[in-house]
Amino acid sequence: MFNSKTYIKRRTELRKKIGGGLILFLGNNEAPMNYTDNTYTYRQDSTFLYYFGLDRSELVAVIDVDENKEIVFGNDFSLDDIVWMGPQPSIKQLALKCGVKQTASLNDLETMCGNAIRQGRKIHFVPQYRYDNVFTLHRILGIMSSRVNNFASTELIKAIAEQRMIKSKEEIAEIEKAIAISYQMQTTAMRFARPGMYERDVMGFIAGLATSLGSGTSFPVILSRHGETLHNHFYGNKFKDGDLVVNDSGAESALHYASDITRTFPVNGKFSPRQKDIYEIVLLSQLVAISEIKPDVNFKSVHLKTARVIAEGLKAIGLMQGNMKNAVEAGAHALFFPHGLGHLMGLDVHDMENYGENNLGYDEKTKRSTQFGLKYLRYAKPLVPGIVITVEPGIYFIPQLIDKWQSEKKFTEFINYSKVNKYRDFGGVRIEDDVVVTKKGSRVLGKPIPKAVEDVESVASDKI
Repeated sequence: MFNSKTYIKRRTELRKKIGGGLILFLGNNEAPMNYTDNTYTYRQDSTFLYYFGLDRSELVAVIDVDENKEIVFGNDFSLDDIVWMGPQPSIKQLALKCGVKQTASLNDLETMCGNAIRQGRKIHFVPQYRYDNVFTLHRILGIMSSRVNNFASTELIKAIAEQRMIKSKEEIAEIEKAIAISYQMQTTAMRFARPGMYERDVMGFIAGLATSLGSGTSFPVILSRHGETLHNHFYGNKFKDGDLVVNDSGAESALHYASDITRTFPVNGKFSPRQKDIYEIVLLSQLVAISEIKPDVNFKSVHLKTARVIAEGLKAIGLMQGNMKNAVEAGAHALFFPHGLGHLMGLDVHDMENYGENNLGYDEKTKRSTQFGLKYLRYAKPLVPGIVITVEPGIYFIPQLIDKWQSEKKFTEFINYSKVNKYRDFGGVRIEDDVVVTKKGSRVLGKPIPKAVEDVESVASDKI
């Protein structure tokens, strides 16, 4: 945990932003895999961690804005619990760590909420993603389970997003600790992978590395020879000589701050000329994107500038044709770059995404596009100092998408399908770093992880 003063300050700032009522924070409970006592690795809710820092299941906290009170609800371990889990701090001891003096049992929560409802007081909560917490809100607030998130507090979402969006120095330090683990994961994967191995061999190795060095992975590892599948969590393919491997993975620091890094490397340690051509287009586009990031710049404009660099690069090698400014405006480049440039990052690898992307990345001035590819951009608004955002352009050859567009004669003035079809078995290339917006520009966080062609080849050919 951070010092208790950090959590006290965060809660004080939030209380000032909320007009009145109760603010309800539901911690996460254990989640069974296949029966009650066999659970997934525990992960506390990020909103709860941000304001209270307590990394234990079956906790709920309330800020009473009107009465200026804070309460942590939970039950102390019974003797039966201690037999299986060992002695644990009391709820009162835990609460003091985050600067809360008042505690109560979980049974008291329903009584408190019931009294507030009868008094006509507003109860604020953020959207829920765990079904057990949805049912908890149904029980204590009387809202139909299927409609719980319809009653999430927009006022609270905006207030929390405003706070969590801007990372403090101590938060940046935690993210960089996670990136230090990513450095080990990425370089180890390059050295460890070789033809004849299965994807799961490498995935398991680096996932174990993340656990040994921090709190594990920040999301299920994406590691595949089929890089054209953007979120590929299948690990059953065998690497062949000449394959490219996309390793999109991240770690969590001890305090659960995330990293999210992608590197693409040749499994045999050497890019082919064709692979090098595509890789260097992606790398150039990423470097240009990072150079464009600065305060007050719309991230959407950075995305479009990146798309233009990719389109011009593809035109230079004959895969696209015509006017690339017009091609990007029409969305023709999305055949090869069908996703957004990046997303917010912090305690969540897609930070605060449970609050709704449109509540974070868009506003009245910045509307979400309906165009294929561009509509997947998660954050589009002007950038401000303190935001941490990923920058992850890519080029992919997705046979099913190529077939669909070609059969529809889509963008034939911009896409050279006869040449594109020669790349059907190429896979994909993605390069991703985590970037903080500074007062005058931006900074790539963490120790540089090899991404220039010669550096990647050097590491990937140095097998262990």
